[in-house]
Parts: sequence; structure tokens; C-alpha cells
Amino acid sequence: CRAPEYFFIAKDIEVQQVYEQGLSLNELFIVNSSGIKTHRDDFVIDFDKAVLAKRFEDFCSDSFSSRELKTKFSLKESEEWINEKQQEIFNADFIKKITYRPFDNRYIYYSSKFVERTREKVMRNFKENLGLIVTRQLSTFDFQHIFVTDNIIDGNMISLQTKEYSYAFPLYLYPETTHQQSTEETNHRTPNLNQKLVKQIAENLGLTFTDEKETTANTFAPIDILDYIYAVLHSPNYRETYKEFLKIDFPRVPYPNINTFWQLVKLGGELRQLHLLERSTNQGLNSSHHSLARSSNLGLYPSYPIDGDNVITRKLNKHDFEITDIENQRGRVWINNNQYFDNVPQTAWAFYIGGYQPAQKWLKDRHGRLLTIDDIKHYQKIINALIETDRIMKAIDLIELN
Repeated sequence: CRAPEYFFIAKDIEVQQVYEQGLSLNELFIVNSSGIKTHRDDFVIDFDKAVLAKRFEDFCSDSFSSRELKTKFSLKESEEWINEKQQEIFNADFIKKITYRPFDNRYIYYSSKFVERTREKVMRNFKENLGLIVTRQLSTFDFQHIFVTDNIIDGNMISLQTKEYSYAFPLYLYPETTHQQSTEETNHRTPNLNQKLVKQIAENLGLTFTDEKETTANTFAPIDILDYIYAVLHSPNYRETYKEFLKIDFPRVPYPNINTFWQLVKLGGELRQLHLLERSTNQGLNSSHHSLARSSNLGLYPSYPIDGDNVITRKLNKHDFEITDIENQRGRVWINNNQYFDNVPQTAWAFYIGGYQPAQKWLKDRHGRLLTIDDIKHYQKIINALIETDRIMKAIDLIELN
């Protein structure tokens, strides 16, 4: 046992010394905060933008009494609270996208009158921006708690565990707006990076740092730093080697070296695009349900071969995944008694991001809902992203990180 941590399990001190020489995300990124906390997710967040808008239009109107609103929206708040908030004027501009869970963007009525902790100082920067999502400490699994976002984030985005609260690290910062500022001034952004550490990275790499990505040779930009970090923290070997230290504070990564930097940037960039579902991986999908179900160009995508009402009635436990191809470990995910996604790899079904298994979580959260054609395509993209993530993580492990 030694200060300041006083660990009560064995630690490899030499490994710790190597780890602590790396860059801490908390030191590299100037501004960060935990995700928002609403205290009333079911009320202020919804899958459907139009449904959410109608909900708040009704709430802010004088068409219903506070008692009627309490019943109508299943609110736990007092009638006094409802009566006070009912005086607010509905503003459609408050409806924003939120990264709620991995691969699960929803809509939120983002107003401090209804959201308890908006984390406005950080979240206001998510306009034409990206950000890393990590945890500060872990209480359950080993480190697998990293994702990327281009929206504001929920505090439980990576895990429901209290000690695994999600933190957002925006890549850029925008100036606070005032009435005197011009449009050009309000759109100007600066890297949310410690310039002293960036200078050291540049010296190590022998490259020139630029605030925005350029095509000029011998330069690197904030997005390259983000992609490098994203690749390193997806390395299974790195996670295993430093697992005891990744549990106790914000993650650290080694200072990059020029021999491996661009390889890791490339792989991290591929992961980023996959996790934002930006990569065009569904070229063979047509818009009709019939073509969607039976297209021969699906590749790694699961098929959806049976027509029906598309309503999820299964609870999506282990019995709802059925192995049909033992050799390739692929199977069916049943959403009801008649319909299923076929050709889903066991690897993708069981894959964890943070405390969630996205292939299961996304469907579980939609229990009782009807899947639209867009929903079906989205789920196929999730499965493909998880397959590709597993492949890229193995490729990252072939690169020497230190």
C-alpha cells in the first residue's frame, strides 16, 4: 500500500510508471464535463422529434390542468411544479439530438427549466463538433468505456453504474454568443486542447500542428489526435496491460511516435466513422421492405426475411438469440414469435461498449415499439459496426503502441 491510492490488491509498479508517462485525457482536453442529468428522461427525451414537440406544446398550453398533465405524461412531480413549469413558452429550438446510448441518438427538450443538469458550458459546443466519451473510474467491468459523439450526451451514455458516469471531451470550443457578435465570430472555433502538450506532441512527431485539418504534408490536426486516442483505447492488449490503472482515473495514452502515428490515426478514424454510423456500408439496401429483407448484396449485414407487424414483443434475453450456424457462430435474433434478424454473429450479439451490449440494448429499449424500415436498416448498421469494430481492434493490436 502506498499513497495516495492505497491499493488493496497487487499492482505492477513498473507497468504503472510506464502508464503514467502517457497523456491524460483530463490534462490534454482543457474543458470536459459529465453528461447531462434530466431527472425525468421519459418526459424530456423521446425517439421521435414530432412526438416530443407535441408533448411540450401540450404541456405549455393552457388546454390541460396540472392534474391532467400529471396523468397524461405520467409525471412524478407535484402539481405545484407542473403548474409553475406550465407557464413556460414552448420553443422548438430547444429540441436537440442527444447521444443517449451507444448507437442510439434520440431527441431532448434541452431547457434548464426541465433538465436538472444541462452541463451547458460543455454541451453548447456540440455544433459541427466531435467529442470523446469516457469514464473517470470503473466499478464493474475492465476498461471498455469509450465512444464518440457529435451531440450532447446523457450521463449514463456508457453505463448505468453510478461510478461509471459518462464524461464528454469536445474536440473544439465555440465562443459564447452575444448580441454584438457577428455570424463569423460565433462560428469560429478553437481546439479544446492544452497547447503545451500539443507542442510536445508536435515535437515528438516532427510535424506542424494546425487548428483545422489541412492537406498540406507534414501537418496534423485535432481530429488526428482524437483518432489516435480512439485507436489506442480500443487496443485489447493496451486495455489488458493497463487494466488496473484504467479503472481509477481518466484514461492515459502513450505520447505518439511518427513510426506508428498515422497507422493508428487511420484505424481510429475508421472506428470513429463506424461508431457515428457515417461509413457507407449499406449500398445494397433498397428502400422497400421486400428488397430490404431479401437483397443479395447485404454482405455482412443480417437479413430480415419474414414479413409481419415488426413489433418487438420479445424481452431479448439469451433465449431470443438462436445459433443457426455453429461453424461460423451466427444466429437469429427474434423480435417476436414470427420475425427475426438472421445471420447475426455471436461476436456482435455479445459485444460490449462500456456497460452495454448495443446489439441487445438497442432492441430492448424499443420493446413494444414498431420497427420502421429505417429502424431495421439502423439495426443492421449497428451489427456491421460491431463486426468491423472487432476486426479493427485486432488490427490495432498488431501495431506497437509504446
